[in-house]
Amino acid sequence: MSDSVDAEPRLLIPGLEPFYRFVIPLAWPVIRIAVGWNLLVHGWGKVSRGPSAYIRPFMEMGFDPAMPWIWGGLIIEFVGGIALILGLFTRFFAAAAAVELLIITVLYWKTGFSWLNRGYEYTLLWGLVCFAIALRGARRRAGSGECPARALNRVAALAARFARQRGGGPYSVDRKLGVQL
Repeated sequence: MSDSVDAEPRLLIPGLEPFYRFVIPLAWPVIRIAVGWNLLVHGWGKVSRGPSAYIRPFMEMGFDPAMPWIWGGLIIEFVGGIALILGLFTRFFAAAAAVELLIITVLYWKTGFSWLNRGYEYTLLWGLVCFAIALRGARRRAGSGECPARALNRVAALAARFARQRGGGPYSVDRKLGVQL
């Protein structure tokens, strides 16, 4: 038996191997899209009510001036949510969301763990998932060839040089472009 971390465990029902070969590459995109959707819905609340509706609550939490924090949250949640769903700039927005959720977790720490008591359970969970997405990003498949940036226009080629690493899984815009911010 191999001690390799990448070794797959023996299947209990070997007949399911073709199914697993098909669905395993979908696991990270499903997680990425779920996180993106969660962020998008939260960000939409800030977009639809307008940033000024959040000034007072942010000031009460100690964020003074509030508007830079509100706009930061709005961009991370709304734009970042859309980007994660599409798999665009995945590591950047996942890391930004992880930092935002860390700040919220620290704010909720004093109320305890349970989300039912406005605790940090929910923010810690989603923050760790965002952190995992930011760490993992996407991997090139074996034998996948070179970055396709040469086929892109001049602006996209500059972006490709700026962002060497890719994220978002095998079914993402980052993977298609061959770059990630």
